[in-house]
Amino acid sequence: MKTRKLSEGLEVSDLGYGAMSLSHGYGEATDRKDAVKILRQALDCGYTYFDTAEVYGPYINEEIVGEALKPFRDEVVISTKFGISFSEYTHGDIIPDARPEKIRQSVEGSLKRLQTETIDLYFQHRIDPKVEPEVVAEVMGELIKEGKIRHWGVSVAPEEYIRRAHKVTPISAVQDRYSMMARGIEKLFPTLEEFGIGFVAYSPLANGLLSGAYEKATNNKFEAVVDYRSRMPQFTPEAMKKNEELMAFLQKTAEEHRATMSQLSLAWMLGKHSWLTAIPSSRRLERIVENAGGAVVKLSAEEIKAIDEALDKLPKSDIFGVKNN
Repeated sequence: MKTRKLSEGLEVSDLGYGAMSLSHGYGEATDRKDAVKILRQALDCGYTYFDTAEVYGPYINEEIVGEALKPFRDEVVISTKFGISFSEYTHGDIIPDARPEKIRQSVEGSLKRLQTETIDLYFQHRIDPKVEPEVVAEVMGELIKEGKIRHWGVSVAPEEYIRRAHKVTPISAVQDRYSMMARGIEKLFPTLEEFGIGFVAYSPLANGLLSGAYEKATNNKFEAVVDYRSRMPQFTPEAMKKNEELMAFLQKTAEEHRATMSQLSLAWMLGKHSWLTAIPSSRRLERIVENAGGAVVKLSAEEIKAIDEALDKLPKSDIFGVKNN
């Protein structure tokens, strides 16, 4: 797999590996030894950028990533996140906390769990309405000077927040939901390009839907509580019906490029901008290999434009985090 420059001094593999599903949100956690093996298999497939967060598990995901990648630390880029916890009493509601003292507590914990002296890319997981962006950015600047992080970024943040924070300590990357079924973030791309900020797309396959592997899936096939798909709108029978034209179009277009639906979706995304990457996730080696092929499939600007025009017209169900109706 080749590499691409997200921002000044930050180079990653064309595609990254999202480690979340190993221990959070997609069913029971993977056995620790198996999870370590999967991460090293991803590295063997050419992924050198790995994304995690302290809240995944919580904490367990960072520990697994740290164990798996410690022998290869000089070969990889690791991003992790701070700033949220999940309520145990309201079915997983997000609780933001970006107080400076909490950030410092989080970074020390992440450094220990990741078994590293420096975090390559440190994301604010969600904005905290009680803490101004300038305050968070100032702490990030301090952590960079102290050598505890190399770059910082924000996840799911509005443009004003990004602009204000960037003035204090330059932001290297923004992370947000982006896929063929969730394109709203594209309106932010001109701002990112203006400031030289990279973009990391999470859920690039709409939580797996765009892989085509869930054509007959329904929410009740996923284990409640531990598997978020049990509550995702795109996995209802009604959604499957609504998405039939979209899936047929993607299948046909993928076949024309001798690719799978996953590879087409990822190639479409990577072809948008050179400073953009995605972090698909899977526990299965065959899917990890398949996704890596998305960096090999090349689409011309004209082909991407044609796909965009088709996507604008095709009916799409709501997906987790996005209303398409």
